[in-house]
Amino acid sequence: MNLILLGPPGAGKGTQAKILTKKFAIPQISTGDILRSAVKEQTAMGLKAKSYMDSGALVPDDVVVGIVKDRLAQPDCANGFVLDGFPRTVAQADALKQMLAGLGKLIEHVLSIEVDKEDLLGRITGRRTCRSCGRGYHVAFDPPNVAGKCDECGGELYQRDDDREDTMRNRLAVYEEQTAPLIAYYKQESLLRSIKGVGSIEEIQRSILNIIEGCSV
Repeated sequence: MNLILLGPPGAGKGTQAKILTKKFAIPQISTGDILRSAVKEQTAMGLKAKSYMDSGALVPDDVVVGIVKDRLAQPDCANGFVLDGFPRTVAQADALKQMLAGLGKLIEHVLSIEVDKEDLLGRITGRRTCRSCGRGYHVAFDPPNVAGKCDECGGELYQRDDDREDTMRNRLAVYEEQTAPLIAYYKQESLLRSIKGVGSIEEIQRSILNIIEGCSV
């Protein structure tokens, strides 16, 4: 079961990816995680990536794809994988397709979790985090017993910079700019499966499983 998971920040794709990896016993592969791992382990591709990172430059697509290739060649990927956060561009999607062909693998489904922008903003900008213990809350969905104070330790709750509306709007704009062509690409490949990212975690998961198992939703 070889899957790609797409979705804007706050769509819940990380949560769904973790459920899928447990259900199908396949690894979740995040490019950020494997990039850091390759650098730490000083693999050939990791050392290449480090040279760019140390100079403050973006890691080129061929190096990122090489690191993904090394990861997909590992034994735990034999029965499948969930790619989370990769590819980000059409160029990366083309490179991934060619690389997988060389490994004798194919992407079976590209799952795009779709949520209205204003709903996303409400989800993210309502987050609050305890300065002392790090516990998370949401002003609408999971508020503390006393406004502004952590239930666990009484610490001050604050809004992280990443959760501010202006930051989120910028992140969503970048996502839309990068991903719109990617969605068109996978639609043309007849691989795109759109999932409404509204509802409970269980409801969204059921929609995903219905698609994977070949049922109508």
